[in-house]
Amino acid sequence: MALIRPTGKHRRPSRISRTTASAAGVAALTTTGVISGLAAPALAADASADHASTGLTQAIAINDTLADEIDAQAAAQKQAANDAAAQKKAEEAARQKAAEQKRKAEAAAKEKAEAKAKKEAEAKAAKEAKERARERAARDAERKRLNAYVAPVAGSYVSTSYKAGGGMWSSGSHTGIDFHAASGTSVQAVGAGTVVEAGWGGAYGNNIVIKMNDGTYTQYGHLSSISVTVGQAVTPGQQIGLSGSTGNSSGPHLHFEARTGAEYGSDIDPLAYLRSHGVSV
Repeated sequence: MALIRPTGKHRRPSRISRTTASAAGVAALTTTGVISGLAAPALAADASADHASTGLTQAIAINDTLADEIDAQAAAQKQAANDAAAQKKAEEAARQKAAEQKRKAEAAAKEKAEAKAKKEAEAKAAKEAKERARERAARDAERKRLNAYVAPVAGSYVSTSYKAGGGMWSSGSHTGIDFHAASGTSVQAVGAGTVVEAGWGGAYGNNIVIKMNDGTYTQYGHLSSISVTVGQAVTPGQQIGLSGSTGNSSGPHLHFEARTGAEYGSDIDPLAYLRSHGVSV
């Protein structure tokens, strides 16, 4: 026996349909005598009682409430699913945003570190280049200094010229030039070289002979004292002794010679020699 009409596979009957079907079912039961036989005393006792007193309407109302609860539950479940999906989507978006921010931060940090490293490398290279330039300048200056020539007595002048004649010289002429210098005046090497003679030189008195780096020789005579030794390297302007009047000398002065060899007789014009090396005398 069917009390309500069949519904679709996925469609529950509406409240109106359910109510109508329930009323129709009650009418059918009454027509067949089922309800009449079962509830005759009640119907006979009160023929005017409406169907509400039979409890059928109450049952229908209870069924509607249950259906509403089911609908509410379904809606709540759907809403919960939607909320969960939205939350999951928001969390994924937040995760992606955080990952992107992290990536950007790491990229920025890497770029900053690379820029810093590049700047430090450039600064280091510049410093090294500056240091190399300074060292090169120092070497050039030292090379220039070592290649430079100076007068044997600073601030002096030539008192006796080269090849001057007279009986004072065994060769009949002056083999060098004399620089005016009081006794004890500093005598300096005219250029860089190595001492090959330092001591008594006969007519030259206390004398020093230096082999210059260019292969020529210079001699310093009549010294009152000597402050270098044989084999010692000397530089331009270095003090090698003090002027005096030792040996064959008429008074304090410095006898200076320029030679092509270490021995007497290889002399060349000392004034021209000094001037050829940039010395103003």
